[in-house]
Amino acid sequence: MSRLTSDVQAFEAHATDADLDDLRARLAAARLPEAETVHRAGPGSRRWEQGVPLADLVDLVNHWRTEYDWRSFETRLNQIGQFRTTIDDLGIHFLHRRSTRADATPLVLTHGWPGSIAEFIHVIDELADPKDADAPAFHVVVPSLPGFGYSDKPAATGWGVERIAAAWVELMGRLGYGTFVAHGGDWGGNVTAVLGGRFPEHVLGIHTTLALPPPGLTTEGLTAVERQCADETRDFWRHHRAYAKQQATRPQTIGYSLVDSPVGLLAWLLDKFAEWSDTDDGPFETISRDSILDDVTLYWLTRTGASAARIYYESPDSLDPELRVDVPSAITMYPGDIESRTPRAWAQERYRQIVRWTLPESGGHFPSLEVPEYFVKDLQEGLATVLAAGGSR
Repeated sequence: MSRLTSDVQAFEAHATDADLDDLRARLAAARLPEAETVHRAGPGSRRWEQGVPLADLVDLVNHWRTEYDWRSFETRLNQIGQFRTTIDDLGIHFLHRRSTRADATPLVLTHGWPGSIAEFIHVIDELADPKDADAPAFHVVVPSLPGFGYSDKPAATGWGVERIAAAWVELMGRLGYGTFVAHGGDWGGNVTAVLGGRFPEHVLGIHTTLALPPPGLTTEGLTAVERQCADETRDFWRHHRAYAKQQATRPQTIGYSLVDSPVGLLAWLLDKFAEWSDTDDGPFETISRDSILDDVTLYWLTRTGASAARIYYESPDSLDPELRVDVPSAITMYPGDIESRTPRAWAQERYRQIVRWTLPESGGHFPSLEVPEYFVKDLQEGLATVLAAGGSR
């Protein structure tokens, strides 16, 4: 049974009209570069070789300025239930949706970058009170990472994934959830791995879309398909990580543009929604414009472009090389994800009790937005397998 304490306070999001007017004025006055110098004869991924194409950005900026409705998203956050609490001297914001089912299991969902709590608002209700009475139900908690959204911005270094995971255990305890399951992708996948590896007395098991193996593994013994997957992952880390290097080494420098220019922020985040989703000609094939703008506007109104980028500075190596996860683990490798190329044999070197390994036919880095119905079903089935494997203590 959950309980609200004096340490947990209700919270409501409400941007001022002045902030929204300022956003529209900045969008109207934006100075844009010339068009990209790449092949633009027709649809296809080549249009994105130099980054966000000018035509796509202009269209989205116009929609943001004239049609997008922030108040609708804001209302949805308030309907779900928002709260804040202070942990380790830092204010942490979170969504909390309790299930009506007596057999519900507490679940913490952790987002990553360039995502936010906006990734999960369309799936929370179905996870809490599924239409299928035979599906598992969850008391859903969705925290905003430190420096993201309505959580506080750390004023000093030290808020890496290990400290965040410890804070999540404290948060769940304050809500009355002494044991729980966890899911995450991207940075949320790192936090989820730490939860399972460091806090097995609290974490019943995990579901993740990110399975980072320990370093130093070779391709010896892998199948041809697994070697190709490993090569693709290495190619991403070698040739597509400029954004991460920038944020891991100079987050303050890029932060000025991200906090001062809504168009700069939009382009920086949209580039990743495009490259990391399972599409051929941009993210809008599977993710709505408004869903992306919900995420970007949250960054803009909370002025968290710089503070969110600093998670790369705080955890440059992502995970402790020695970390091992012994709790039951369900892992889903979406085909269009940037880092879903980890061979199972490699993943098992860190995740020691993989009870479910799933390879969907579609979906990318943002499955809760790209394939929400599949995401919910897979998460339900994965966590049911985790609990059946001994995580229901």
